[in-house]
Amino acid sequence: MQSSEIRSRFLAFFEKRGHAIIPSASLVPENDPSVLFNTAGMQPLVPYLLGQEHPMGCRIADVQKCVRTGDLEDIGDNRHFSFFEMMGNWSLGDYFKKEAITWSYTFLTNNDDEVDGNKGLGLDVNRLYVTIFEGDENAPYDQESKDIWMSLGIPEHRIYALPADDNWWSPGDNGPCGPCSEMFYDMTGTTGDLDKDGFIAACKSEDVIEIWNDVFMEYEKKDGKVIGKLAQKNVDTGAGLERITAVMQGKKTAYETDLFANIFGAINLLKPEKDLVLQKRIIADHIRTAVFMITDGVLPGNKDQGYVLRRLLRRAIRHADLLSLPKNSLHIIALSVINTYESIYPYIGAQLNNIELVISKEELKFRQTLESGLKEFEKGINPFILATTYGFPIELTEELAKEKGITIDRVKFDKEMDEHKKLSQSASAGMFKGGLANTNDKTVRLHTAHHLLLAALQQAVSPSIKQRGSNITEERLRMDFSFDRKLTDEEKKQVEDIVNEKIKEDLSVVRREMPLAEAEKIGAEMEFGAKYPDVVSVYFIEDKEGNHISKEFCGGPHVTHTGELGQFKIQKEEAVAQGIRRIKAILE
Repeated sequence: MQSSEIRSRFLAFFEKRGHAIIPSASLVPENDPSVLFNTAGMQPLVPYLLGQEHPMGCRIADVQKCVRTGDLEDIGDNRHFSFFEMMGNWSLGDYFKKEAITWSYTFLTNNDDEVDGNKGLGLDVNRLYVTIFEGDENAPYDQESKDIWMSLGIPEHRIYALPADDNWWSPGDNGPCGPCSEMFYDMTGTTGDLDKDGFIAACKSEDVIEIWNDVFMEYEKKDGKVIGKLAQKNVDTGAGLERITAVMQGKKTAYETDLFANIFGAINLLKPEKDLVLQKRIIADHIRTAVFMITDGVLPGNKDQGYVLRRLLRRAIRHADLLSLPKNSLHIIALSVINTYESIYPYIGAQLNNIELVISKEELKFRQTLESGLKEFEKGINPFILATTYGFPIELTEELAKEKGITIDRVKFDKEMDEHKKLSQSASAGMFKGGLANTNDKTVRLHTAHHLLLAALQQAVSPSIKQRGSNITEERLRMDFSFDRKLTDEEKKQVEDIVNEKIKEDLSVVRREMPLAEAEKIGAEMEFGAKYPDVVSVYFIEDKEGNHISKEFCGGPHVTHTGELGQFKIQKEEAVAQGIRRIKAILE
């Protein structure tokens, strides 16, 4: 069964059951600055899951475009893709567990026009396994889902109760969430009955894979904690098209399905000198994602969505070089992506010229960057700086170093990059100007307090402390910073006192534009790993004599005087990664 047939069967099945079919939202969230991309089918629908009325009613279905880039290093294996399509059916305060589970089961296993009105996928019932939520302090053991599955004929010994790490779904620290029931499929046809340990082992070996998830969204999470139930019970289901297509075509991975056939065909027509499967998969994945990003208005850049696109294209270029593909040929591969998807998303074909131009320009620019990196390499080897500032692949650095008889400390490099990756993931999960969720009065005041907090930490605890992440909402600020131990109660009190003293002094907050070199010379604090233009914006908090209490690269916005802030109070200080601490604080 081709991927297009799977899409159409899914939508027809749920349309028959009263669901309005809605188009995919853009990859770039329209009204949610807390994320760079839609990473799950539910994200564009959060307002409706929280109770807002959807214009199309309380039953809807869609196939949503999604991007996840937190695990780029895993792309190329059988399961990871930076772009994917999530098929979903939604109940916004209407039906709940019985209908959701029954319809999931029916669509997966039915292949008869005369049963329930239209075709499903016809999967073998004897190769299905199911998981449910085992219960914890937030919600009880999901006996109701278990009973429904057993009524449909799933044997009790093929229903496994698992903890929240496996069977509780949430988009992050805030928003609708709830327990889920997942369906798994035996890819070998020989696995048979399994106890819980055997089931978990079969999942790890990918003999058994997840193919569907029913999330019962009746709870709400705030700042990482479940705070109670939503006003309405919702159903959020998800079935990854790539995963389902692999199952339906009897393949181990979606890379071997019709979704990628044209793309690999284009790569092979370019006559790679080496037959490296991993490199071909990375190129295919990254160019596919790039096409959809560009179509949704993203351009390569050094911040936010543009940075992610740039990183994907540069990784694709590097792996194209490893295959010895002709230079400046990635736009040809992009054509094959358009050919694959324009019947589903016609607007992609309309942007053909723009897509080719963006990819070609970025490839040319990166090749110039590679030349700059080579010059920097000749001055002295710092693999981390070469990788993060010049986009220089570590493999290339190692290769060049080997020619000079120099050994790269890969362990040190990997440690630095792991920390950088964690920070990048934090940024992808919630990044705005200065980490702000929005720019109303409350967040602006907290933003200025954030600058004072960093200065106070450096004064009271250690001058070597650097900011490593930021997130600011209307309720609180959150700062990640580099430090290798827990703060003492005395240190936290001293930090609070310093901030409140500076608030009481009603210091001026002043923005100045200056050359990058000058800002660096005066020691202005800058975002870890970021690249800046030749002229930058620096915010100063200064006393009446003009002494700088704080100076930071920042796009704003801020209050004009610290006296506007109120009383500063630290709520929590904790570890988030090795050598990285986190403070949450409020203004009263």
